[in-house]
Amino acid sequence: MTPPHVVVVGAGAAGLMAALAAREAGAQVTLVEKTADGGRKILISGGGRCNVLPAVPAPERFVSEASRTLVRALLGAWPLREQQRYFEDILDVPLALEAESAKYFPASNRARDVRDALVTRAMALGVERRFGAEVTSIAPADGGWRITRADGTIAADRVVVATGGLSVPATGSTGFGLDVARAMGHTVHPTYPALTPLTAAPHPYADLAGISLDVTIHARSAREEARSTSGFLVTHRGYSGPAVLDVSHVAVRGLEAGGAPATVRVCWTPMDAAAWTVALLEARGLAVNFVARHLPQRLAETLCDVAGVTRERTCVQLRREERARLITALTAFDLPWTAHEGYRPAEVTGGGVALDEVHRGTLESRRAPGLFFCGEVLDAFGPIGGHNFQWAWSTGHTAGRGAAHH
Repeated sequence: MTPPHVVVVGAGAAGLMAALAAREAGAQVTLVEKTADGGRKILISGGGRCNVLPAVPAPERFVSEASRTLVRALLGAWPLREQQRYFEDILDVPLALEAESAKYFPASNRARDVRDALVTRAMALGVERRFGAEVTSIAPADGGWRITRADGTIAADRVVVATGGLSVPATGSTGFGLDVARAMGHTVHPTYPALTPLTAAPHPYADLAGISLDVTIHARSAREEARSTSGFLVTHRGYSGPAVLDVSHVAVRGLEAGGAPATVRVCWTPMDAAAWTVALLEARGLAVNFVARHLPQRLAETLCDVAGVTRERTCVQLRREERARLITALTAFDLPWTAHEGYRPAEVTGGGVALDEVHRGTLESRRAPGLFFCGEVLDAFGPIGGHNFQWAWSTGHTAGRGAAHH
């Protein structure tokens, strides 16, 4: 029996894994990509180091219109430990755990090694590579599919769409796969930039730019809320760092829905209000100096100013209402923001192809048999920390195998 010809459109993380999985399952595979080299988001991820996988899966932290159960099933279809072994044993990319951040990076700390290992294995297995020309249409034809590019057409028995979303357009993301899904009758949940920095105009704390520390951020809108404890950075335009990025979808979606903007509140230290109350009642010396033992000096001064606590005030002199305002500033600081940086720096795209419109075990379209989706084009994204690569590897693996076996 002739093996099926599977065309994978898009050579990012999900597409490269889909091509490998389809080929390993016995299909004839052609991998098409508009850029000359593919995997460009892999190259820029993790500051050029590529955070390949998280140490621990976190399906409960993924954002999707689908049920938690379905997201968990798709994420766990190729278990994390099996993915880890694949990179180390099959791709020969040793991984090193960065314990403090609970992330796996290539031991070389070179993102290029990850991308190159995926491409090299695909070539070694006989995947045909057709890079450097953009796909302009994917349409059913003669019982299969016709993929049209600037340099001609390709006939396929099955197609895997791994074209990504709209984030970091400089890497080649255009949302083409979302258009294909819509044309085939799929529900595509509204897309929006996710894991993107927030901005403030005017920026009342621009003079704090460069201050970086670990915080807990709680964002709440009329429809949802999110919490993250991680790194926070004040920028000249607003705020960034993993903690901000992880809750930014609440702010972005709240803006797009209209109504009151989401509140974004910061707890600057691991101490809660009760702990700060005890600490301030027992402390001696200037209040600003006591706060500065726990926080950068400039930030401590700003928080005291916001709370209306003068620089000359000692902890003993604090009136009850002053202490209460200072504790609020320390544990539930209202972060003033007005907008976000959009898709250009966004780590991922929120929204996408509805998960309940693809078959769970294969990721084949329920609307158009022979069409498969994987990666960022699907409606789910996770937090910073390798979780979105885990989603790409897992869904790419499922779609590639599904297309080969179908």
